[in-house]
Amino acid sequence: MSKLTAILALEDGTVFRGRPFGALAQRAGEAVFNTSMTGYQEILTDPSYRGQIVAMTYPLIGNYGVNPEDVESQRPQVEGFVIRELSRVASNWRAQGRLEDYLAAHGVPGIEGVDTRALTRRLRVGGAMKAFLSTEEMDDQEAIARARASRGMVGADYVQEATCAEAYQWDPEGVASRQWSGRELPSLPAPRFRVVAFDYGIKLNILRRMRQRGLDVTVVPAATPAAEVLRRRPDGVFLSNGPGDPAACTYTFPIIAELLGRLPLFGICLGHQLLSLALGGKTFKLKFGHRGANQPVLNTQTGKVEITSQNHGFAVVPDSLPPEVEITHVNLNDRTVEGLRHRAYPAYSVQYHPEASPGPHDADYLFARFVALLERAGEGGADPAALFGRSG
Repeated sequence: MSKLTAILALEDGTVFRGRPFGALAQRAGEAVFNTSMTGYQEILTDPSYRGQIVAMTYPLIGNYGVNPEDVESQRPQVEGFVIRELSRVASNWRAQGRLEDYLAAHGVPGIEGVDTRALTRRLRVGGAMKAFLSTEEMDDQEAIARARASRGMVGADYVQEATCAEAYQWDPEGVASRQWSGRELPSLPAPRFRVVAFDYGIKLNILRRMRQRGLDVTVVPAATPAAEVLRRRPDGVFLSNGPGDPAACTYTFPIIAELLGRLPLFGICLGHQLLSLALGGKTFKLKFGHRGANQPVLNTQTGKVEITSQNHGFAVVPDSLPPEVEITHVNLNDRTVEGLRHRAYPAYSVQYHPEASPGPHDADYLFARFVALLERAGEGGADPAALFGRSG
């Protein structure tokens, strides 16, 4: 057990001290919390967490180790990791390493021994805050000053850091989509439709889910012009999740607007927010965001409640949406917008993550809906209303 002292300072002057693990480093970011009981590796590697220091509310982290399959990108994306207790024993048949070694190898600092209940309460009351984490000895006032001077999340475009450098085809042989989570899935369906996915910070499990539904997916950078997308002659377009303030990604709005009505569109998380902005809506920053695997969402079309996995700090202003946009899903905790569809064009989106891994699969039907929308568009009958009836 390390005797060194690590420090986490918040912009409001609160300081937490604990033991360092992972990399010896100093990082600034927005302090947020996640309420999931499992899935720390997926959380660490989710590009939507760029620019953030993540605290886990579940007290024991690291007990099942890490492996190369349970990742949402090729490396950890968080600025820092805050936990109550680190398990230095990785006890799982799939584990290929320890969490602390994994973070150290990728330069991510962690702090353990923190009262994460007190930290979470402070963030719930005061809201997500700018923070500074150091695994090296530092004076409290200096750490607080570093937190206050750090980059905030409002106005921050982290998509430019998270997106791919060039276009690529995802898993054309189906190997990565078939062998997953320590088990081999049944044979994949032959690709039926071509989809272009905008990479705003896309998660690997989204790509797996689409390939498993028979979609041939080409991933393109976030600023790819609409004309270039259309030259690829896709059957549909996917707008991915991603980090940062959606309102700062102004270069994406005209691209999405130009594609609207020409191809079926499906957006998730940041993609949902960007679609809303392209339609003329507005977004705002939530006090402490939605980050966890048990957020209740009402499907207003069916009356059913879905338990969902979420990770976002911004939301759509409901009254800002034009009349041709219908709200289809609502968060039951705070009534924020969780989904919408265009009444005339084949376009819809959700704020949450239907590809949850690990997590609930209540919303997995949204990928089947996308395939159905592509089928109708191919038949010349892309009426979006037909896909949002009582059948779900």
